[in-house]
Amino acid sequence: MHEISCVQFLQSTLPQMRMRWPGFRRVRRHVCRRVTARIRELDLGGLAAYREYLAGNAGEWEVFDRMCRITISRFFRDRQVFQPLAEQVLPALIRQAKERGEKTIRCWSAGCASGEEPYTLALIWKLLVPNAGRCALKILASDSDPAMLARARTACYGRGSVKELPEPLLARGFARKGKHYFLKPEFRDRVEFVCQDIREGCPPGPFHLILCRNLVFTYFSEELQGEMLARLHSLLLPGGALVIGIHESLPATGLFAPWPQGAKIFQKC
Repeated sequence: MHEISCVQFLQSTLPQMRMRWPGFRRVRRHVCRRVTARIRELDLGGLAAYREYLAGNAGEWEVFDRMCRITISRFFRDRQVFQPLAEQVLPALIRQAKERGEKTIRCWSAGCASGEEPYTLALIWKLLVPNAGRCALKILASDSDPAMLARARTACYGRGSVKELPEPLLARGFARKGKHYFLKPEFRDRVEFVCQDIREGCPPGPFHLILCRNLVFTYFSEELQGEMLARLHSLLLPGGALVIGIHESLPATGLFAPWPQGAKIFQKC
């Protein structure tokens, strides 16, 4: 399959699933390889035949949707996000919680893939947040892919997944066996995983912190982004924080204001 043909196919089909082509530009080859494999699996002649197959088989849209899921994830991905989270945002959320008489900080990692993001949050809470002992931490992590969640629950990773972790966090957080790194139970047990597609529903809030990175504001259509942002806003407590991907931007709704010191971290207005 020629890449140009696949790009044209994606540009015409993604909007029908309320997704946007620009978000897939950098990962187009991954998706095109999956589409090519699917065409071979169905023994179809090419993209034109696959278009017809999609038009005549409603269930195939679910298969195509799964082919468009991007699951790239690493521990401590984007240091410029996690450093201010540990040093400023989480301590501020703890102070807010104590003022309201709350004893637990509730966090949600949306689109968690194989668990690196919520587990990073558990690591920095225990090892970097200065006043973490004043509150308990509860992390809910969701993803629509059962296979990714199964991997997340094992909490076993290769070197590529942990290469961006600062060495002190890697040494204290993991037990190494050969080429594999096993997250220690004291961090693993802080995270609860649920299978859920954010487009179909969200876990019940309220939350003090929501991490929604490299998902809604990369791949979804602008209209759907606006709908999802309103939903995320409703799930956050007053003064709560929303974290998005380092290359993402929020729709201009006035629902959030940039956190004073923190890349792509926003506070509920």
